[in-house]
Amino acid sequence: MSDDLFISSPANPRLKSLVALRRRRVRDLQGLTLLEGLAETGLAVAAGVRPQCVYWCPELAGELAATETLISLVAQGGGQVVRLSRQAFEKVAYREGPDGVLAVVSTPGRALAELALPESPLVLIAQGVEKPGNLGAMLRTADAAGVAAVVSADPVTDWGNPNVVRSSKGAVFSVPVAAASWPDVSAWASDRGLALVATTPETQVGYAQVDYTGGVALMVGAEKTGLTPEALAAAHHRVRIPMSGRVDSLNVATSAAIVLYEAVRQRSVTSGADVSGVIQ
Repeated sequence: MSDDLFISSPANPRLKSLVALRRRRVRDLQGLTLLEGLAETGLAVAAGVRPQCVYWCPELAGELAATETLISLVAQGGGQVVRLSRQAFEKVAYREGPDGVLAVVSTPGRALAELALPESPLVLIAQGVEKPGNLGAMLRTADAAGVAAVVSADPVTDWGNPNVVRSSKGAVFSVPVAAASWPDVSAWASDRGLALVATTPETQVGYAQVDYTGGVALMVGAEKTGLTPEALAAAHHRVRIPMSGRVDSLNVATSAAIVLYEAVRQRSVTSGADVSGVIQ
């Protein structure tokens, strides 16, 4: 690692360009985003992502041997390696308690037409979800549940938002993702014969009363307003999650997780698969 480029000053212009990637306009213009964390970067590399550059700080590395192994993999894949002083790294880190790894990668996501779906896929459609933490949490659930793709309809937050990347623990790179307008998403789902299941409190049908064993797209809506009238009108099924408390709704990521795992349960019964170790 002694041949790494070394930057010690937090005022280095190169570091300013990294900080600029926190802004969506810059990410969209460059087609790049930031990926921070040893585990997250390792997951992305394992999923086939090739970082353009990886910045690291030995002083902050909690697992030095694992960090050096990852950096070697990035270098072998053609990525540049830059070593930073602690002060310089803390200038560009965007999460609390950084572990000394920050990578610059291509923004995740692909066109709807490029999503390769298996037979009878389980898909998650998130319409107008605003909070990066919710999108990230849904991606982690999607990764754990074996969801074929996650589609952001009428996106408010981009998949490359560093907080989406952070909260997904890197799953945004392991789960196929796309973003498009609702009309395009609706047409795409129809062309692939997906049954649309909408989550909404405006129904008496419980979420466990619907058959999820075929090609299904579960739809969840924006935190405040839920799914749009157009999305609800297109749904083949509308389902609700029973609630006994006084709060009027569950967090959107929690709702998605509950219904997705009902789909996993049903599909495992049909296939005879053992999912006893899926939820950890």
